[in-house]
Amino acid sequence: MTMPLALDDISIHPVVEQPQCTSFEAFSFFPALTKDMVAENRDWLMPRYVTPAGNLVMCIQSFVIKTPHHNILVDACVGNHKPRPSRPFWHMLNSDRFEKSLAALGLGVNDIDYVMCTHLHTDHVGWNTRLENGRWVPTFPKARYIMSERELNHWTEREKQNPASVPWITDSVLPIVAAKREQVVKSDFAFNEHIRFIPTPGHTIDHYSILVGSPGADVLITGDMIHSPLQGRYTDLGMMSDYDSVQAGRTRRQIFDRFSETPTILCATHFPAPSSARVRRWGDGYKFVATEG
Repeated sequence: MTMPLALDDISIHPVVEQPQCTSFEAFSFFPALTKDMVAENRDWLMPRYVTPAGNLVMCIQSFVIKTPHHNILVDACVGNHKPRPSRPFWHMLNSDRFEKSLAALGLGVNDIDYVMCTHLHTDHVGWNTRLENGRWVPTFPKARYIMSERELNHWTEREKQNPASVPWITDSVLPIVAAKREQVVKSDFAFNEHIRFIPTPGHTIDHYSILVGSPGADVLITGDMIHSPLQGRYTDLGMMSDYDSVQAGRTRRQIFDRFSETPTILCATHFPAPSSARVRRWGDGYKFVATEG
């Protein structure tokens, strides 16, 4: 997505941290992916979504929802100075791209009223916090951070049992709770009449996506309900970090069935720009028709 999407008095803007992340090998990322599947779709997959070397092309980004009353950040990318030894390409990042992308919208950290966490994976919570005098503190000090109760409980329990396995919970989620900035909700939460959550479980235990606007003029911010258009073509194609790939596949088909052939625009978090598209049926699966807004 290169242009903001406008819905009456609401607009949606990308905040990009890494425009093209090519660090994940496709067959490792999607364990059930086959060479035949890639060959069958090579004409549209390469080089836009898969490099000639076989790595996925993904965007690491957040979205800002601007309303007359609030500035809402959806997810928070990888973040700076975060120890991520299992992901060397995200380990101890020190980049100003995210902050510059936010500033390009006329926003600073004090202007964000809410952070909506679709789920609590490492590349979606990093900018929740920043390092200040050796401590992790909320990056957006005035914001409430909206999290699914079941999601938060799951990950805090994981952190309690084995903190070394989930360092992003330790440095990017628990400090929000300690600062009493969290707002815990169900995954079908209605923020207001124009912004509401849709439960999209499977990738994580209680993942949600965010539907913005009104019927006929709306946008679905996917989070990690989908990572690549390959998962539209093959809805049951699970990825390596799924909590329940079977459930994730059912979720994708339900969501795409609901929104296919409608005006609804999907803001697919990890699609390279333009990452906004409408979903259309394609045989037994679905394809995404890019839109600039």
